[in-house]
Formats: sequence, structure tokens, C-alpha cells
Amino acid sequence: MSDNTKKRILLVEDEKHLAETIKLNLEIEGLHPIVVHDGLTAITKFKEQRFDLVILDIMIPNIDGIAVCENIRLHDANVPVLFLSAKNTAEDRILGLKKGGDDYLTKPFNLEELMLRIKKLLERNSDSGAKASLNSYGFGDNKVNFVSYEAEGNKGKFSLTKKEALLLKILIENKNEVVSREKILQTVWGYSVYPSTRTIDNFILAFRKYFEPDPKNPKYFKSLRGVGYKFVDA
Repeated sequence: MSDNTKKRILLVEDEKHLAETIKLNLEIEGLHPIVVHDGLTAITKFKEQRFDLVILDIMIPNIDGIAVCENIRLHDANVPVLFLSAKNTAEDRILGLKKGGDDYLTKPFNLEELMLRIKKLLERNSDSGAKASLNSYGFGDNKVNFVSYEAEGNKGKFSLTKKEALLLKILIENKNEVVSREKILQTVWGYSVYPSTRTIDNFILAFRKYFEPDPKNPKYFKSLRGVGYKFVDA
């Protein structure tokens, strides 16, 4: 079987010996693994290539695995994500699944169990249709389509930029919860070192002009100084 027909696996693991062991076992199973060792490279690689499954450690350099998964989910609702992590509390597992993971395996693990879980995820993804994804959303008199980037607001219909759509999507997906500036920069921009700019503030100001009945007294888009940003919708 050529590499072009094999299932492609993005393996994100910073323990290089473990990464090589998993890579070898994936290859024995007839899969085509691509190995990276940090979050920033993982985000870049995912955008550049097509993958059938992502195996993702949580405690990795630059950008952690949770933020990597959230970035993946902004762009792709369907690719299965399997978390591998030494973080083994119930809260850790719930967080991983809540943030877009399909399965969660704690370290140390049995390689045979890992391979069985990978097989099940690949089969499930092949057999099932696309997962539900946030393709559109309405609030007040406003409408947003995250597929076409078309929106309707205070001045009628207009188009969002891709970055505007991604930022708006992550705020809406976390509605009524504060989203930190760091999380937004990691997830939407893929930054591992945060620029000291007012980038997000400027986007929030634009959203208020687009969608708020009174931009000076925002109802939907809140900025919490020193904490983050929140989309509010009852």
C-alpha cells in the first residue's frame, strides 16, 4: 500500500522515545504517521496537510494540547482526536473531551489498547457522517454564517474576514464564559509568543460596530480588563 492510500495520522508527542515507539507501531499497522513534538508545529502541520486522525499529548511545548485541539476544531469538526496524557484525573479527561477530543488515554498505557482505540476511531469516522458543527448562529437581529463568512448586522449584509469569523466562532462556542487573551491568540492566531498589541481589542470593537444596538454600551461583546473576552447571549 502506498503512502498516498494509507490513513494519515498526526502524532503530537514531545517524549521522543515514546513518539518513535508509537510511530513504529502505527507503521506496522499499515498507517502513515507524521510526528511533531510541539503545539505550534502541530497547528502548522494540520493546516498544511490532510489527516485521518490526530494523536495529541496535552503537556507539549509552545502551545498545549488542549489549545491545539481547539484550533483543530475551529477548522475541522470531523477529524478524530485522541488525547494521550499523564494528566489522569476525571476533571482532566472531562476537559479534554469537552474541548473537542473523541477519546482520552492516560499514560502509562498499553500499546495494544492504544492501537485498538485508534482502529475504532478510524472505523467510526469512516462509518459515520460528519459531526455537528457550528455552521451558523443568530443573536438578536444578527446572523452569521461560518461557512460562507457572510453576516447580517446593523448595516445589513456584509462579509467577515477569516480571522473575524474564527474569533467570533470561538467566542460563540464559549458563550457566557470568559475566554482569555492567551487562549484566543493560541487558538485563532496560533501564537506561542504573545505580541503586545491591541489586536483582539480591535476585533472586539469591530464586532460591536457590526452587531451591537449601542456599540458604546455593548450587550453581546464584553471585554474584561486583565482577564479576557466574553460573548453574552441568553
